[in-house]
Amino acid sequence: MDMKNCILAGVGGQGTVLASKIIAQCAMERGEFVRTAETIGMAQRGGCVVSHVRVGEDAHSPLLPLGSADLLIAFEPAEAVRTLPYLKEGGAVVVSTAPVQPVTVSLTGKSYDAGAVLGYLREHCGTLVEVDTAGICRDCGSPKVANVALLGAAAQCGALGVSVAELEDVLARRLPAKFLDMNRRALHAGAQAAKEVF
Repeated sequence: MDMKNCILAGVGGQGTVLASKIIAQCAMERGEFVRTAETIGMAQRGGCVVSHVRVGEDAHSPLLPLGSADLLIAFEPAEAVRTLPYLKEGGAVVVSTAPVQPVTVSLTGKSYDAGAVLGYLREHCGTLVEVDTAGICRDCGSPKVANVALLGAAAQCGALGVSVAELEDVLARRLPAKFLDMNRRALHAGAQAAKEVF
């Protein structure tokens, strides 16, 4: 497998770190070499969380250089824009359309226009998959499945290097049985969102 670089960006509590661990586990189970790193300092206060996942023998450092990510998975539109410099030319972006007002906005009293942020992404990203995670969470009966829906979309678009089936297999072994069905539904709903683009 060629080297794959993925960056995940979100807000504390959205499951960004868990999503990166699931990607890493899928790759390791294929026998791939994986390095990961997270920045989670302010996560518990609603701050930014960024996870780096690098798959391949040439991954000598866990941190992605700017302009090297094959895939950006953003759990929130503004976080997508903030981490866009990591994306390489021709890379793919999978983004949740559900906004979470950043702490910096609430402190300054400025407004946060998620529609304008998504518009910016549409103009500046060649491959963009928008995922209605709020709708998927509603349909699945839990606000905590957005991360899995984004993983489904990422796998479906092909930039992740793992398949929806591999993700489903890892979820089946990692999650308690009572949460498995809702997460499977979220995974496939996210994949369906990407099918509409690809």
